[in-house]
Amino acid sequence: MRFWVKKRIWITIMVFALGGVLVWLDPRGPQDQSIDAEARAQEPGHVLENAEITLFGDTGAIQQSLTTPRLVHTPQTAMTDVLSPRATLFDSKERQWLATAETGTLNTDTQALTLAGSAQLLAPDEGWQLNTELLHYDGITRHAWSDAETILQQPPQRIDASRMDVWLDDSQIRLTNNVRGVHPPATRSQ
Repeated sequence: MRFWVKKRIWITIMVFALGGVLVWLDPRGPQDQSIDAEARAQEPGHVLENAEITLFGDTGAIQQSLTTPRLVHTPQTAMTDVLSPRATLFDSKERQWLATAETGTLNTDTQALTLAGSAQLLAPDEGWQLNTELLHYDGITRHAWSDAETILQQPPQRIDASRMDVWLDDSQIRLTNNVRGVHPPATRSQ
């Protein structure tokens, strides 16, 4: 009988010791780790499908409006990533300029918009369009620019350049570096 009691006590001690070792080794147990603020700043706060975002200026006038099938906003950095954006940009005279691309990034604090992949800026009133791979836009100063190859078209005219600047308020365009153009002569209609 003593043998069985000693054996049961020994088995009980072994079970408790093994349980203690397992609790000490358990990776799911409490861990003292601080939150990585840099990683947290990259976590999206909002993911919206079929979204429209409108930014207003200091006077309450619309500065720019953007529609997209997918919007991912990160509040810690004020950055919004968009897929297939269609932006409407407004100048000081409330004329509308249209911009599209494959992807885009909008900083909601500075109203800086970057459009990438087949970016296009249209001036519907003037009838010209600008095509480039990377288009930057400052919504505060209403200045668009590209350091990539740019094509400015107003059919049948076409101008290529290595850099482009557009000031929406002044309806002014400056093309620089490697500027080449095709300007067919005007034809008379009979």
